[in-house]
Amino acid sequence: MLSKKQKFSSIGKKVLMALTGFFLMFFLLQHLSINLLSVVNADVFNKVSHFMGTNPVVQYVLQPVLIFSVVFHFAWGMVLEYQNNQARDVKYAKYKGNANATWMSRNMIISGLAVLAFLAIHFYDFWLPEINTKYIQGDMSGMKHGSDNFRYHEELVSKFAHQPIRVVLYIVAFMMLSLHLLHGFQSSFQTVGFNHSKYTPILKKLGNLFAIAVPLGFVIIAIYHYNSQPH
Repeated sequence: MLSKKQKFSSIGKKVLMALTGFFLMFFLLQHLSINLLSVVNADVFNKVSHFMGTNPVVQYVLQPVLIFSVVFHFAWGMVLEYQNNQARDVKYAKYKGNANATWMSRNMIISGLAVLAFLAIHFYDFWLPEINTKYIQGDMSGMKHGSDNFRYHEELVSKFAHQPIRVVLYIVAFMMLSLHLLHGFQSSFQTVGFNHSKYTPILKKLGNLFAIAVPLGFVIIAIYHYNSQPH
């Protein structure tokens, strides 16, 4: 049996899991909003990207918080899932589909690992080159070499144009993200105590909308830029 201190520590970590989940969902929404500009207006996308990439608050406050949130949320999420599996004294006598639990709730580790793998690819594609350009090469201008034009839109398009394998990988990753969010959205609110007979059904519908619309938006962006260049 867990001591009071251990129980408090476990509850505290679950709350921190929920809070980092909220932050990551906010980041997804903000990230999607900016990336959608690449479809609507390349110049605006370039200017917003440059602002986000050079703003001190974003770079030195929000970015470290984001990195911590990603590492903690997924690492501790896997630990909690493992502990929960070990703590079950009685396993399901018989699997009865959603009568016991949804696929999403039973496989958060699988969807979480898939999302984590995608983040590694995404960091390799965009974050590491950006860090190299700004802080190793020392180029904070955001301009293309020998040009007065910003480079962000061109770099984004280059990742998807003529690269069907990368587009497929991104689509699969966002499908797994959708499955992860279908359970994680509502679970985060329940963890912090937001559970009401009147509002929970509305929250669940909002969570389903978020879990489908946000990943779908990223999928549309990837497909759009894949098709934006002649093949």
